Amino acid sequence: MPRFSIIVPSHGVAGRLSLALDSVLAQSFGDFELIPVCDGPDCPASDVAAGYARRDCRVAPVHSPPTAGRAGARNAGMRAAIGEWLLFLDGDDVLVPGALAALDARLDETGDVDVLYFEHERTPWWVGEPTNPAAPLLARAPDGVFPPERAPHLTGVQLPAWSAAYRRAFLAERQLAFPEGHFTDVGFGGLVALSAERVAVLRQVVVRHLLRRQGSRLGLPGEHHAELLDQVELVLTRAAGQGLSGERFAALFEQVFGAVLKTAAHPRRLPRGRRAFFRRASGLYRRHRPAGFRVPGGSLGVQHRLLAAGSYAAFRALRRAIQAAARAAAGVPRPGGVRNRLRYRLQLLLPLDRNLVVYCAYWGRGYLCNPAAIHAKARELAPHLRSVFLVEADRAHTVPEDVEYAVIGSGKHWDVLARAKYLVNNANFADAVVKRRGSVHLSTQHGTPLKKMGADQSAYPVVTAATGSIGKLLARVDRWDYNLTSNGHSTQMWESAYPSAHEPLEYGYPRNDVYYTADATDVARARRELGVPDGKKALLYAPTHRDHATGFETGLDLEALCEEIGDEYVVLLRAHYFYDRGRARGTGRIIDVTAHHSAEDVCLAADALITDYSSIMFDYANLDRPIVVYADDWDVYREVRGVYFDLMESPPGRVARTPGELAALFRDGSYADAEAKALRTAFRERFCQFDDGLAAERVVRRVLLGEPPEAIPPVIPLAERIPAPAPTTLVRN
Repeated sequence: MPRFSIIVPSHGVAGRLSLALDSVLAQSFGDFELIPVCDGPDCPASDVAAGYARRDCRVAPVHSPPTAGRAGARNAGMRAAIGEWLLFLDGDDVLVPGALAALDARLDETGDVDVLYFEHERTPWWVGEPTNPAAPLLARAPDGVFPPERAPHLTGVQLPAWSAAYRRAFLAERQLAFPEGHFTDVGFGGLVALSAERVAVLRQVVVRHLLRRQGSRLGLPGEHHAELLDQVELVLTRAAGQGLSGERFAALFEQVFGAVLKTAAHPRRLPRGRRAFFRRASGLYRRHRPAGFRVPGGSLGVQHRLLAAGSYAAFRALRRAIQAAARAAAGVPRPGGVRNRLRYRLQLLLPLDRNLVVYCAYWGRGYLCNPAAIHAKARELAPHLRSVFLVEADRAHTVPEDVEYAVIGSGKHWDVLARAKYLVNNANFADAVVKRRGSVHLSTQHGTPLKKMGADQSAYPVVTAATGSIGKLLARVDRWDYNLTSNGHSTQMWESAYPSAHEPLEYGYPRNDVYYTADATDVARARRELGVPDGKKALLYAPTHRDHATGFETGLDLEALCEEIGDEYVVLLRAHYFYDRGRARGTGRIIDVTAHHSAEDVCLAADALITDYSSIMFDYANLDRPIVVYADDWDVYREVRGVYFDLMESPPGRVARTPGELAALFRDGSYADAEAKALRTAFRERFCQFDDGLAAERVVRRVLLGEPPEAIPPVIPLAERIPAPAPTTLVRN
């Protein structure tokens, strides 16, 4: 049997799961099995785990439904484990280098102990110094193997499950498993400590716990906090039945009620039921209080006495006094300008308009992208909703006549932002916008991420300087309730880039619906509007923005390219929207479509796409038409901008590094040959996962109409989707 079985629940951490798995597989000590526990075979984490299992036979994923919670996931891993020792990692955790070798050496010294406690490090997700909360506890323990009576302060309830190694035979003999419900570490840790006879410690950091920016799920508001008392009652009842020494029972009692009082006093953890929580806790306190127990000093001691007396009114008064002091120091975000500030604050005093939806795209550039597609579908499925699009003054003329809009900065703009129940944006609303209770914020995004985004940009100075404060960005992200994704890759990367408590919606991008709903008439119309001559093949050239460059330069001599590839082609030039100045750049066979309002129409009109690293490739792939990557500066872009995957290893089609290579692909037709098709097929399977023509409907039904997830139309399998027809034959004669 392997020396260690390492169990890694993965619910909600697919974006960081690879860090945990890599930290295990990189260990110098290799006698282990690694058991990722995934929600099911179709979840994002399952895809990640399956990839590792194919590459390393020591990885053996198992499944546990999300309804079973963390306890069920860990228990499922325990049932599958065959190792001598069990270790637990959360998906936020990593093993430090050399961790398994250090554990193996220590266990050789101690022999068959029941549990080996070790230190762990809590690492802030952004800034701040790591902490080692286990170190003071373990420093007071004896050096060798010892019975629990010699270290009464090691009750197990203050250490997470991933701060110890457990002998599997001991857990099986004592029939120990994680108790159901939340706060399972308290119950499991307490039961293990009560059952153990031989204990040892390793005064060395083994696990590095990466703190989530949004905090532990256990710290979120909700009725689940009542389950802490279930775990406390379980452990104290078992302890009372074992006849513990007074010193051990007193230490256990003080530690569990320290956690209880922290929850009872927290201003947000118990939005409802705080009185019932206090009363039940008070009953448990009186029932299990050890004879002669001395309460701690200071304000904590006052709370102990109030809990013992069952004096909720006094406890509440104390809590409110603390809250009032905190509120006095808090500020409220405000828009600029005295008049708008006053107007906005007055509007915030009025109730939400439950039938008002506010949309914005690209910081007010017009009626565009996912917000526009959702708006159009909402008019069909939810006509009772009033919709207002926010635009900059110089873009107001681009809004369709039948669409209500408000100019950003106007009084109407602040009025609708203050009153709207629903706020939809493919970027972010201004810092001054307040997230009102009951409002629903949907981030639709505006592309699949190849380049690093959000907090992941912090390691790239050029990008960070252009982006501004990451802290302010993430404060805006905290307003999100939902975040839209078009594939599992995006789900994982957004989780890393925008750490917050919002819910990902794997519904696809509504703007891409048209790639499956458009017909030949729509394609012909788009080509006419763009001025594509009849009988010509249109190549869309869409390069991305480069943070290390100033101004727009194509990086490619398009006139020379046209001469090289023959007169059957024209080039549609679409620069990044940062460079849309409303004027044409093209001449002759080069048609500048940068200022055209619809990127989707431009894609429909094109026979093939030439791009570098633009996210347009992920959208265009839905059309199943040839894509060529022109990567003349890939190495520079990757180092300066940062990327999530190596595009050269997983391209959507042929890759050219020089103008000559690019021209050759079109001259000999290899841009659209069988090898190009195979690359595109693999790319589509990975990145066109949820785009099927029904994304807008799913969003409207779930977010704006409040339909339950099980009522939302499922995603159509990729093999069953029929993209819009191509304009011309794509294989060169």
